[in-house]
Amino acid sequence: MSIILSIETATQVCSVALHENSELLGTQELLRDKSHSEYLAVMIRDLLDNKGITVKDLSAVAVSKGPGSYTGLRIGVSTAKGLCYGLKIPLIGVNSLMSMAFEAQLKNKDKYDLCPMLDARRMEVYYLITGPDLKIKQKTKALVIDDTSFAAELRKGGIYFFGNGIAKSRKILEKHKNARFIDGLYPKASNIGFLAAEKYKKGQFENTETFEPFYLKDFIATVPKKLI
Repeated sequence: MSIILSIETATQVCSVALHENSELLGTQELLRDKSHSEYLAVMIRDLLDNKGITVKDLSAVAVSKGPGSYTGLRIGVSTAKGLCYGLKIPLIGVNSLMSMAFEAQLKNKDKYDLCPMLDARRMEVYYLITGPDLKIKQKTKALVIDDTSFAAELRKGGIYFFGNGIAKSRKILEKHKNARFIDGLYPKASNIGFLAAEKYKKGQFENTETFEPFYLKDFIATVPKKLI
């Protein structure tokens, strides 16, 4: 028997979930910008208490490793690592985009390719592409959306686009007849947990000491220009 606590903080939606042997026991979500540091520990405690589970019952902790918000990812990963250190249990990292693709697969009756997208700066998105079987076709990348984006891929067949990155790219992508969209889909701890359960069975754990979020891009800090 395995009980896995999952943490998702890559976007504005903060969520936690509990799974036992790939079965969802419960989940909590909160949409409140810049509140992860304040509410994450409370959400974990409440979820465990509601299910009559203690931290000592946990077999592993899974966390959304990115890409996503710098601050959000740091909060989620540091919380997960702290629990794993203290409890001496494995840490499991799950790609934020793959967790969305997992949910989209359940709605993919047309067997199209899947392209989860997360909003980055300006006209940029983080994305990957999988087949309908979730096998990776294009690894996680950052892309500035323009009129040529995904044109070659869409000529080959249908693609479902989803995630908060479609808000800035939909007007461009919908010009292609093979582009389809799934609204309202975002990274969730419940999906992290399903993918983590498979990793747990295979012993695919992270090195808790060296594990860092997958930011995809370096943080860019600018120095204000001196006034002359």
